[in-house]
Amino acid sequence: MSNATPVVIAVLVAELVPAAVFGFASQRVTQALGRLPLAVRVALPALLVVPYVVITGSQHMFRWQWFALYAGLPVVMAWLLARAAVADPEQRGNWRDAVILLTLGLAVDLRWFDVAWPAGLRGLNNLLLVDAGLYAFLGIRNLSGTGFDFHFHWSDWKTGLRELLFFAPAVLVLGITLGFIHPHANVPPLGKGVLTWAGIFIFVAVPEELFFRAWVQNLLERRVGRRAALVIASVLFGLSHFNKRLSGSTAHFNWRYVLLATIAGIFYGRAWRQRRRVPASTITHTCVDWLWSWWF
Repeated sequence: MSNATPVVIAVLVAELVPAAVFGFASQRVTQALGRLPLAVRVALPALLVVPYVVITGSQHMFRWQWFALYAGLPVVMAWLLARAAVADPEQRGNWRDAVILLTLGLAVDLRWFDVAWPAGLRGLNNLLLVDAGLYAFLGIRNLSGTGFDFHFHWSDWKTGLRELLFFAPAVLVLGITLGFIHPHANVPPLGKGVLTWAGIFIFVAVPEELFFRAWVQNLLERRVGRRAALVIASVLFGLSHFNKRLSGSTAHFNWRYVLLATIAGIFYGRAWRQRRRVPASTITHTCVDWLWSWWF
């Protein structure tokens, strides 16, 4: 993320706090929210508009229409999932879940909201949507089986690294055959390598694993079973990469990236469903992207 001014860093930290709270104390947060009146619970996520106000106000590009969107969308999401919790207490998946996931997925992948933010700060928009999703699905819907728990276990590392080892031969052979990857020596300094790994983990792997595994694959399993859910979620993950590595263009379909990302999604999904743990699939995902960034 560029333009790392003190204001940007403060907003970034503020946006990471809700994710950290749900990652380390989800049950306590959900129980505390459950004691509030429904109207308060639904209205509370309107506060997520604050990062937009601070960033755009400091850079003189505040717009009321975007303010309305960022204040209103989290509230609508919370209201819809409060209704879903009543209509679907067994949590088999409701049309409201699908509408929210479709909206979030398309908004991020097609960059609908990017123009609302200063150049280089698109990541703040994505984190805001992650916070809104966490509040709605975990805080209001109380969706079970997500595995969004960052009290790391040894099994997370074992599962995550195992799936990395399974995936590596497939991606190397197929990627080189398709001419999509070109191995080269580029060993990073230790400090830079560690920071890059952490950055990918927090800003890329966690949001994508939360969306595709904890929400999409999790809900699909309840309708179509484990195997079909794994395949469908992986295909959707692959398709979300259709415009990647094309200099930001959305006009071309990068089928090679879609194919490799779909295969990667199979292994990420396997890591998640082993113990239904987002940290496990996030470790696999981070390692793949990290190795890819340095050596391919």
